[in-house]
Amino acid sequence: MTQPATAPPTAKRPALPSLTTLGPLLALLLACIFFATQSDRFLTATTLSLVLKQISFVAVIAIGQTLIILTSGIDLSCGVIMALGSVVMTKFAVELGMPPIVAILCGLAITTAIGALNGVLITRLRLPPFIATLGMYGIVFAVTQIYSNAQTVTDLPPALNFLGQTFNILGTPFTYGAVLMLILFGVAWFFLTQTAPGRHVYAVGNNPEAVRLSGIPTTRLLISVYAVAGLLYGVAALILVGRVGAGDPNAGQTENLESITAVVLGGTSLFGGRGNVLGTFLGALIVGVFRVGLTLSGVNSVYQILITGVLIILAVATDQFSRRKA
Repeated sequence: MTQPATAPPTAKRPALPSLTTLGPLLALLLACIFFATQSDRFLTATTLSLVLKQISFVAVIAIGQTLIILTSGIDLSCGVIMALGSVVMTKFAVELGMPPIVAILCGLAITTAIGALNGVLITRLRLPPFIATLGMYGIVFAVTQIYSNAQTVTDLPPALNFLGQTFNILGTPFTYGAVLMLILFGVAWFFLTQTAPGRHVYAVGNNPEAVRLSGIPTTRLLISVYAVAGLLYGVAALILVGRVGAGDPNAGQTENLESITAVVLGGTSLFGGRGNVLGTFLGALIVGVFRVGLTLSGVNSVYQILITGVLIILAVATDQFSRRKA
C-alpha cells in the first residue's frame, strides 16, 4: 500500500516574547544603561536616529543572513554582493544613462541571481555553504573591481540618493533607509511566523531529511532562500548608495562578519532551525549601540571589536550549552 504523505515536521518557532528575544533585549538594555552613565548625550532621540542610520544596510543584509542560517547554512559573500549591486545601479544610471528605477531593478536582479546561484551550488553540487559562498566572495569581489576599474561612481541622480534623505519626527531627522529597514524586518517576521513557507525554513534547519520525506521540495526551498537573501543584499546596496552618495566597489568586505554577528547576538542558532528575525534586529542594535556609545565615550573603536568578539563567543557557547542540555 502507498504510504500517505506525512505532515511537515513541526518547526521550533519561538513564541513572542521568547528566550531568544529576551536575552538580546536584556543585553541591549544593559548596554544602553552603561553608555548612558558614560555620556549624557547617549539617551537622546538624535543618538537613536544615528544608530538606526548606521545599522540600516547591515541590518537588511542580516535579514537575509538569518533566513540562510535558519536552514543551517551561512553566506560569506553577502557584503561583496551588496557592493556589486551598488556599482551596477550607479554605473547603469550614470554611465549608461538608464532611468534610475531601471538601473535599480537591474542591480536587484543581479544580486538576486547571484544569491540563487549560491543556492544552486549548495543544493545541486552539494558544496558546503561555507565553501560555496567563500568562493563566491572571491569571484564577486574580483568582478566588482574589474567592472568598476576600482573607481567609485559619483554624480548620482537624486532618485538613487532617496533612501539617504531625511524627514523629521519631533525635530529629530530619520532617514528613509531606516524606515525601509524596519518595514523589511516586519515583513520577514510575518513570513517566518505566519506562513507555511516560513515554517518550512525552520523545519529544513531542524531536519532536512524529514522535510524531504514529507514531500516538501527542499532543493527549491533552499534556492529560494538564497535568492531572497540576494534580493535583500540588493536592497541593502540601495540603502548604502543613499547613505554615502556613491557606488563604492570597495564596500562590503566586512559586512559578512557584521551580519553574522547581528544574527548570532540576536539568538539565532548557527546550527539552524532556531531563532527569529526580531532577535536579529536586536543584535544589530547591540552592535550599533556599542559603536555609537564607545564613540561618544571617547573610547578607542578597537574595543568595539574586542567586546563584540566576546559577545559572539558567549552567544554561541550559550547556544551550544542549551542544545546539549535539550
